[in-house]
Amino acid sequence: MTLDRQTVIDRLRSVKGPDLEGDIVSRGLVSEIFIADGKVFFSITVPAKRAQELEPLRQAAENAVKSLPGVKGAMVALTAEKAGGGMGTTLPPRPKPAPQRPAPGGPAAQAGQQPAKQDVPGIKAIIAVASGKGGVGKSTTAVNLALGLKALGLKIGILDADIYGPSMPRLLGLKGKPETADGKTLKPMEAFGVKVMSMGFLVEEETPMIWRGPMVVSALRQMLRDVAWGELDVLVVDMPPGTGDAQLTMAQQVPLAGAVIVSTPQDLALIDARKGLNMFKRVDVPLLGIVENMSYFVAPDTGRRYDIFGHGGAKAEAERLGVPFLGEVPLTMDVRETSDAGTPVVASNPDGVQAKVYRKIAEKVRTHLEAAMQNAADEAPAIVFE
Repeated sequence: MTLDRQTVIDRLRSVKGPDLEGDIVSRGLVSEIFIADGKVFFSITVPAKRAQELEPLRQAAENAVKSLPGVKGAMVALTAEKAGGGMGTTLPPRPKPAPQRPAPGGPAAQAGQQPAKQDVPGIKAIIAVASGKGGVGKSTTAVNLALGLKALGLKIGILDADIYGPSMPRLLGLKGKPETADGKTLKPMEAFGVKVMSMGFLVEEETPMIWRGPMVVSALRQMLRDVAWGELDVLVVDMPPGTGDAQLTMAQQVPLAGAVIVSTPQDLALIDARKGLNMFKRVDVPLLGIVENMSYFVAPDTGRRYDIFGHGGAKAEAERLGVPFLGEVPLTMDVRETSDAGTPVVASNPDGVQAKVYRKIAEKVRTHLEAAMQNAADEAPAIVFE
């Protein structure tokens, strides 16, 4: 039996729909199906408020596909149908707590332990761009940082690890779905000379993801390791906001060479930024520095500066913690407009004031990354930028 989309669809016709009415295929609940190296990926659309109740349906679909000859694994997600008249208020199921880390010097690999970090072939360094909370401009910072590093002559990729709110397709003006390379791995999309992979390429933009923590981690691992990245100097990972199970496990399992924390100046954001800093310290990931985003606003008509969210909080916090301060990014209309248009400011206006800010941040990140890699030379090969 040949493993193809039609074979999977035929098997899924045996899975009853919600309330045992019809089957999930005839009711139009199954998304487009992706198959790579014997692994099958698809989602099932359900009402958001019934997500937890319909978990057995997801499991039944996964088991049905796994029973097919030639299937090495299946990843099935429940996605929420868009609620009419506005956004739904149902939160995704709370992820299970991450297993506790074993004490140093404890017994070797036991059930439940995190696997050892493994390098990704062809990628010299992986850095995370993270924030303790959402809404601080992390993804915009990540994409312009990546483009700033590319402007320094480096080969760059971006992994959009924000599963619940993937932004890279919109920020980089990318549409369509990735193709497979040799039927085993996905080819990354490309924009402005940067290779990109995002869950946003695989699901519709307005489709909310209803995934538990372990499913998110599994998806991230496959987007990292089952993608034909080729040779890269740096892969920038746009991390999910916060410090939950997915973020911690990602930091533990991915060989991160360093992390950049994004915060706005006000105390509330800095409280959450500290959590992100402490998470990376806890898993021995070098801190490359803090970026103060939306640092200030200059009125275009008068030239007057306004510190809308306060000012200097991230810089003071960096000094207090002994972490490099990477720079202040002003709140400007052109950054917002170019981001919405899919033409990031570093690419669309490389000589502009805002682009110069991001490029200076990129230069500092490269410097601190080189230092971090030298410090870790006894554990991994040093990275050399030419």
